[in-house]
Amino acid sequence: MIEEKGAYAMNLVEKLAFVRYGGTEEELRAANILLEEIAAAGGSGVAEEFTVPASNVHRCAFTVTSPYEEEIEAAPYWLSGELPEGGAELKFLYAPRGVEEDYAGLDSLEGYAVMLNAMNEDAYKLLCEKHASAFIVFIGKWFDTPETLDLVPNKLRPYLSRHGRIPGFIVKAKDATELVRHGAETLRLELRQTDTEHTSRNVVATIEGTTRPQEIIVVTAHYDSVLVGTGSWDNASGTAAAMALYRRFVKAPLARTLKFIWCGSEEQGLLGSRAFVEAHGELIPQIKFCFNFDMCGTVLGPNQIFVTGGEDLLHYAESVSRELGWAAKIESTVHSSDSAPFADRGVPALGISRGTRTASIHCSNDLTYPLCDREFGSIEDFAAALISRTGNAVTMPVGTGMPEDMKEKLDKYFHREKKTEEKK
Repeated sequence: MIEEKGAYAMNLVEKLAFVRYGGTEEELRAANILLEEIAAAGGSGVAEEFTVPASNVHRCAFTVTSPYEEEIEAAPYWLSGELPEGGAELKFLYAPRGVEEDYAGLDSLEGYAVMLNAMNEDAYKLLCEKHASAFIVFIGKWFDTPETLDLVPNKLRPYLSRHGRIPGFIVKAKDATELVRHGAETLRLELRQTDTEHTSRNVVATIEGTTRPQEIIVVTAHYDSVLVGTGSWDNASGTAAAMALYRRFVKAPLARTLKFIWCGSEEQGLLGSRAFVEAHGELIPQIKFCFNFDMCGTVLGPNQIFVTGGEDLLHYAESVSRELGWAAKIESTVHSSDSAPFADRGVPALGISRGTRTASIHCSNDLTYPLCDREFGSIEDFAAALISRTGNAVTMPVGTGMPEDMKEKLDKYFHREKKTEEKK
């Protein structure tokens, strides 16, 4: 019986339809599924381990103490530090703009818990400089219910913690609204957690090139998920699309070597792809191209190609898409996914995706329903043709390296601080 086009990818998504948070036993279970799929295709794969920072939370409590008393459900920011057992009594301050004007007249924010509309580096840096005792962010809409909003922990990312560590809390928008509406003045906040490390892993499988094995094309997709939902769209779908391509090419190798990397812990800051480029720096000069798959296969929505490179790469993506009749929205930007660390090392990258307004990610509603065989078949055929052209080209269609404007975008994406020029 001939397998329906795209059916393999859809079946693999269903196998991976469980929470696969980086550094957990469930992520290890998913990695083992991928290794089994690689072996079943006639290839061989390895799991390359790396460590990820984590927190063991012992208690997180959030209570309004004046002018009224009320306990509020809250989730912690992992890796953000601690408040003492029994809690700290702190003054509540809402800073809607998250800039210095909101703290007018306060030289210090010590003893304050400051609520921001959203977390950003400038606001957090200012909180550190003014020694705030805690910060609060809110998520969702005021009308969300427990069925429509997942309150889960977040991590304080390194680009923030380099300025200092302030204990952080996450609350629902409805509760944040009530805090301000009813004039909350003081809070008792408790956050006790200890820093630790967990083991995550990348799954890597290599198909040796036939005539130019020293030149490498990487195909990436992250297989981890967030803490809720099945992560079917984000990114069991990209994982499955990459595996379907592996099954094709392991039977028909290209001139250049293909290295497939299913990355772990992407949702925690591209940790898997970062770990790979750090561990395999000697390979970077050989890596000529990166294809990344993140969020594919939805019934509705436009095809998307994210171009991280120069004008030649943009034109290449446009011309091949026209030639193959694969209509796509093509954008020159840093794809916020596992191709970014490769692009940061000068490797031209194309991110292939399919967007839609009718599905959501990073929530309990990221399920298998809006995905279908037909769209997986479409993206597999297009990507296989594009990778074949690149892998078998007499000369690479684009050179390595990044133009200055893309380097600036990468610097901004990775939150690199600009160096201050020395005064002459």
